[in-house]
Amino acid sequence: MERIHVSVRSKPLSPEDAKSSPWRISGNSIFIPNQPAKFEFDRIFGNECHTLEIYEARTKNIVSAAVQGFNGTVFAYGQTSSGKTHTMRGSITEPGVIPMSVQDLFNFIEMEVDREFLVRMSYMEIYNEEINDLLVPEHRKLQIHESIERGIFVAGLREEIVASPDQVLELMDFGESHRHIGETNMNLYSSRSHTIFRMIIESREKAEDTKTDNSCDAVRVSVLNLVDLAGSERAAKTGAEGVRLKEGSHINKSLMTLGTVIKKLSEGAESQGGHVPYRDSKLTRILQPALGGNANTAIICNITLAQV
Repeated sequence: MERIHVSVRSKPLSPEDAKSSPWRISGNSIFIPNQPAKFEFDRIFGNECHTLEIYEARTKNIVSAAVQGFNGTVFAYGQTSSGKTHTMRGSITEPGVIPMSVQDLFNFIEMEVDREFLVRMSYMEIYNEEINDLLVPEHRKLQIHESIERGIFVAGLREEIVASPDQVLELMDFGESHRHIGETNMNLYSSRSHTIFRMIIESREKAEDTKTDNSCDAVRVSVLNLVDLAGSERAAKTGAEGVRLKEGSHINKSLMTLGTVIKKLSEGAESQGGHVPYRDSKLTRILQPALGGNANTAIICNITLAQV
């Protein structure tokens, strides 16, 4: 399985936009007829696709691998009002990537009858390059630390022990209510922060005899990150001024760093000893262990083919 997989989800067009849009989709390519440029992706999901198709195409494998001990990250990326939050959170009638991942995570754990598991979750946002704990709103401006024992971690971030999908989703709903959103010309409820929904999975083999001290048994730890990125934007399009302009500047800078990191990783820079600029933004620094090495990464690019 390739470590980095990029797919595209096209937002449904209104009848008017469908008539005026110059872009066309054919197979896994996007192009303008009679123009030489053509953009190829691992997978393109058209206007009629459901989130379940996107989830099963790539994310389900990442969730399964996380239970087996491999770190994984799924991003929803795209401009403001392209459908990222819908893809990740979903709705009552169409669950998103996060609810389906949580449900499958516990299903996969139930199938591992020879191992015992401890699952924790955290939910944070990065707003103007400041880290806030969405589960404990008063925990703001948290700092990133690194140690031999824990590796890279956010000091003071609450990690809740969870035992069921319902418990996880209830905590997620609580955290979502404290996320920074704001109005722009392109979206009445534009996400102004990146959110990282994180599941930490620890497991070890079940001892045949509880009285036996199996000192050779290692604890397996993996992290699954489900990331709803703030929308990339141009100030001229969003009408951003003042606070909104400052937010947009931080958003675009961190997205540019993420793009650079993904590009370096896809080119094999890390395995060849090259420099990967994880430290250039807090987003990539936090996600460093779940991007490099043997980690699995899926990027869902949400786009609209409307003429703007």
